[in-house]
Amino acid sequence: MEDLKNVAPLADFDWDAYENGEIQTEKSREDQEKAYEGSLNKVQDHEVVEGTVIAMNKREVVVNIGFKSDGIIPMSEFRYNPDLKVGDKVEVYIENQEDKKGQLVLSHKKARATRSWARVNEALANEEIIKGYIKCRTKGGMIVDVFGIEAFLPGSQIDVKPIRDYDVFVGKTMEFKVVKINQEFKNVVVSHKALIEAELEQQKKEIISKLEKGQVLEGTVKNITSYGVFVDLGGVDGLIHITDLSWGRVSDPKEVVQLDQKINVVILDFDDEKKRIALGLKQLTPHPWDALDPDLKVGDKVKGKVVVMADYGAFIEIAPGVEGLIHVSEMSWSQHLRSAQDFMKVGDEVEAVILTLDREERKMSLGIKQLKPDPWETIEEKYPVGSKHTARVRNFTNFGVFVELEEGVDGLIHISDLSWTKKIKHPSEFTQIGAEIEVQVLEIDKENRRLSLGHKQLEENPWDVFETIFTVNSIHEGTIVEMLDKGAVVQLEYGVEGFATPKHLVKEDGTQAQLNEKLPFKVIEFNKDSKRIILSHSRIHEDAQRAEAKETAKKSKEAKKSNKKEKEEVPVIQNQAASTTLGDIDALAALKAQMEKGDK
Repeated sequence: MEDLKNVAPLADFDWDAYENGEIQTEKSREDQEKAYEGSLNKVQDHEVVEGTVIAMNKREVVVNIGFKSDGIIPMSEFRYNPDLKVGDKVEVYIENQEDKKGQLVLSHKKARATRSWARVNEALANEEIIKGYIKCRTKGGMIVDVFGIEAFLPGSQIDVKPIRDYDVFVGKTMEFKVVKINQEFKNVVVSHKALIEAELEQQKKEIISKLEKGQVLEGTVKNITSYGVFVDLGGVDGLIHITDLSWGRVSDPKEVVQLDQKINVVILDFDDEKKRIALGLKQLTPHPWDALDPDLKVGDKVKGKVVVMADYGAFIEIAPGVEGLIHVSEMSWSQHLRSAQDFMKVGDEVEAVILTLDREERKMSLGIKQLKPDPWETIEEKYPVGSKHTARVRNFTNFGVFVELEEGVDGLIHISDLSWTKKIKHPSEFTQIGAEIEVQVLEIDKENRRLSLGHKQLEENPWDVFETIFTVNSIHEGTIVEMLDKGAVVQLEYGVEGFATPKHLVKEDGTQAQLNEKLPFKVIEFNKDSKRIILSHSRIHEDAQRAEAKETAKKSKEAKKSNKKEKEEVPVIQNQAASTTLGDIDALAALKAQMEKGDK
């Protein structure tokens, strides 16, 4: 109240007019309006002017341009500038000085667009750092709002390290440099990477100048490939080859490290310009062979995992970085040539026996067959001569069949020991690979780990019986089953085969016997030891002819004898001195004898 007392009244105030209600004349109103309008900025529609932010919230920004009313602009038009605050000067485009509600209509977006092309060209020329709002993703990069222009930000220009998730950048406001403008197509390319490269280049030079072999540095896993891991050492990249990640076998580097992981690495090597830097991770830990149990020795059993397979064997990791080789020959007591894949595969957990151990060379050989007893140590007990067993056919040769009685115990059945009766040219005619066959042990060759086996010995030798049936000169029905240059194979009864030469295949009518013809055959030779029967068809009719001729000769002889008797009964002496025969002499001798008898 005290302040009000000290206020002095206006000297020229018309109190009479105030009492009569005539506060303001028309003339004075016009004067006041002119004075008011004179205090305002003169603006026109579609003009770009500068304003001041006087208020703002999450949705709107209130801008004063010195006009009789303030303009309201959506906050979305300021997305590129998240640092906007009250008092900031901003450019606005006057769309309408007064809409239906009497409101001033402004646009910041259009103001930027109006001057954007000039500004973006100016930014390129001056290498100016500008702000932009990342609107969305596109093929190969991002779309950035710069001065209201949609500029392209290539994926490779976002950062110095590869970007794995582009979506995290959408909606962000970042600083950029304009790197390229296509005036014809109004295309603008911006880069964020360019802003940090200069700084990184300086860091890189500083790091490279201090690099030394054996130096341990901290780095960040930047990229993982099938052959190794790229590590960012602070602007300088180095490669850890997959073999330098761990002392053990690594099939995938992701088993050892992850992206963005911070790790300590040792510098192994680099080129003269230090552009290629070889790093190591495993070298920061002692070699596993040095930490191997000192009491481990040949003959001990160890457990491990199969890490690598080859035809000749398998590498077993018994500890990370400590491997032993199981050669395929040490996987089974069998002597068959087989691949290591027949016994195990990568990832298998196996138990083995140490066969050799060289700590200096860091080599070890292992065996798994040694976990089982050698079957040949007790071969005479399990497979004595004369014992009968069931075997499996493994392989054929022209001279016999290789069979396996058990893992590591093989034997040979000679082709002559397959059958007593059949003439077998090749074992495949008798059996097949993989089939089971009954055998009898004939002989043991322990030194060469081979058994001599027989199959036919399981049956009695039928040739003992055949000897009594197919006797020499006996005749049997036979069928010609095979024609050869030297003769024919003849199938006889009881499954026995005989052989006849061409001259013994001539039939009675002079023709030659043919394949599949059934004829009688005479046994002309029987050899039990060589299991050979020689036959003849021709001999049958030839013998008949001989017999007939013999009979004819016999009858002729008998006829002659009877004629002689008749002559003896009636002797006639023909006195022909020059033609005396032996018969005459006989007759005379007989007559003389009779006469002498009569005289007596």
